[in-house]
Amino acid sequence: MSDQNKAAALVAFEVWGSGELDRLDAIVAPDVIHHDPYDPNGSHGLAGMKKSIATNRAAYPDLRITVEDQIAEADRVATRWTAAMTHDGRRVTLKGITIDRFEDGKIVEAWRTIDMLSFLRQAKTPEE
Repeated sequence: MSDQNKAAALVAFEVWGSGELDRLDAIVAPDVIHHDPYDPNGSHGLAGMKKSIATNRAAYPDLRITVEDQIAEADRVATRWTAAMTHDGRRVTLKGITIDRFEDGKIVEAWRTIDMLSFLRQAKTPEE
């Protein structure tokens, strides 16, 4: 089951890069809860997750996520990742860790933490 859950978690990260939101229907529960203080749609289920991805892809159309590490145990998958994108004409990265909890092969809950300070330092203009 751990390998199946890892594969499903990978699909979610692929969707952030591709924008193919319909792929989430097979791997994310409709009432998924996403714990992320930076995500205003985190408590709005799968529809909220799709909205967050679409909003971020509109702001950063070249967004790509690289999975650095993945560890699975029981019903959880921890993924360490790096996102790369263009912000105000500069290439920036954002690093984070997501822990997904699965039930019946679908993500039902997720926790995400990101290194926002590093991102903000990269994103600021030299004059700031």
